[in-house]
Amino acid sequence: MTPTTSPGDARAALGQLLLGELLIGSVGVFVHESGQDAVTAVFYRCLFGGLFLLAWGLARGHLRGLLQERVLLRGAVLSGVLLVLNWVALFAGMARSSIGVATLVYHFFPFVMLILAALLQGERTRPADLAWTLLGFVGVACSADPARLWRDADASYLIGIGLTLLAAVLCGASLLMSRKIGKQRPFALVMIQCWVGVAMLAGFSSAGVFHVGPHWAWLLGLGVIHSGIVYVLFYSSYPRLPVVTIAVVAFVYPLVTLLLDYLIYGHRLAPVQLAGLVLIVLGTLGVNLKWRLGWSRRREVVQSP
Repeated sequence: MTPTTSPGDARAALGQLLLGELLIGSVGVFVHESGQDAVTAVFYRCLFGGLFLLAWGLARGHLRGLLQERVLLRGAVLSGVLLVLNWVALFAGMARSSIGVATLVYHFFPFVMLILAALLQGERTRPADLAWTLLGFVGVACSADPARLWRDADASYLIGIGLTLLAAVLCGASLLMSRKIGKQRPFALVMIQCWVGVAMLAGFSSAGVFHVGPHWAWLLGLGVIHSGIVYVLFYSSYPRLPVVTIAVVAFVYPLVTLLLDYLIYGHRLAPVQLAGLVLIVLGTLGVNLKWRLGWSRRREVVQSP
């Protein structure tokens, strides 16, 4: 916990973070059950999420003086474009592979963020970080089930893996931009990014959604839960928890996704994919926690999709 956080407050923050990770783990199920294409699903995620965050921000005073912060606004728009394209690519990848496989491959984004920071911003990268990144990349390759890719993968599955890797690159780039501009006002940053998505995708969302049906409940949940409640839980808990806790708890998200993918859709991971999951976990923790020969902590942790 942070120096000013009491044990009781830290437990409450941990409960909020766990709930947020449990909820975000169901994002793929909501997309699939909505029955909508990736662009339409992302549009309504942004619309309903943006409305929720706008209402919450106004009620809680998180948006005061926002219009005067030109640097934040410009950065939020640019990073928002990348974030929205990342969601579209991820959801399209899920539709062509599976929710579980896409989620595993997608978790290459922390390593993308590390690589881009070194290439574009000149950040020093330890040899140990490169080793953990290589390990994570091997895990991603294993999670895509290389035997299937080599023997009998159809074009749709290959495209799905490619789209998910593209989503990881876009996510890493978006988070790298957001890291510098949104430290003081992360809530406002996410809200603006949602409205950027609304503006980007309004003309491309399918008109076939306009009929009465259960898909509205899934789309509403996709926005309110996964782009509204989840980020409120994340950003209210992050300042009250140590980095090591945040980094470890973040893996609740892929584990929940894999469990739901198996229980609801019957998708079972091959042994090589389970090995890939272990390598991704080790690689991500090694980078986030700056592991050398023992445990050490990093000053920041990346967020979930």
